[in-house]
Amino acid sequence: MPTPTTIEPLSQDEEAFLRVLGRVMTQLPRVVDAEMLKEQPITGGEYMVLVHLSEAPDNQLRMSELAQACGLSLSGMTRVVNRLESQSLVLRQKCPEDGRAWLAVLTSSGWTQLKQAWPTNLASVRRHIFSRLEGCDIVAATRVLERIAPM
Repeated sequence: MPTPTTIEPLSQDEEAFLRVLGRVMTQLPRVVDAEMLKEQPITGGEYMVLVHLSEAPDNQLRMSELAQACGLSLSGMTRVVNRLESQSLVLRQKCPEDGRAWLAVLTSSGWTQLKQAWPTNLASVRRHIFSRLEGCDIVAATRVLERIAPM
């Protein structure tokens, strides 16, 4: 039988970091979503779906790839795409290379909405993130978060 390894408790600094990170992960999307919905018909999360599609070849991605890019489950992405599809911002079509897979495709209305929502999203992330990081090394912070982010 393997010997159980001793798990060290978190230090006070580690515990403080973990708690702040948890607050950022839960509160920031809520704040951005609320600000987006005051001025736009889409949330911050829906905006990011449009961004990912706008950057993809032919403005389309497999639903599974889009879900991964946005950090959602496939069922969660399906719900988001359903909402966007009901606004004619995205459409779904069968993948020609794999009849079992579905593609999410950015429509011309989706492009228009993305351009319209960009200033609102930019103002929100500048206000809630970057205005609070003045003097911080953004490149170093990005590297730290990339070490944590699952890929």
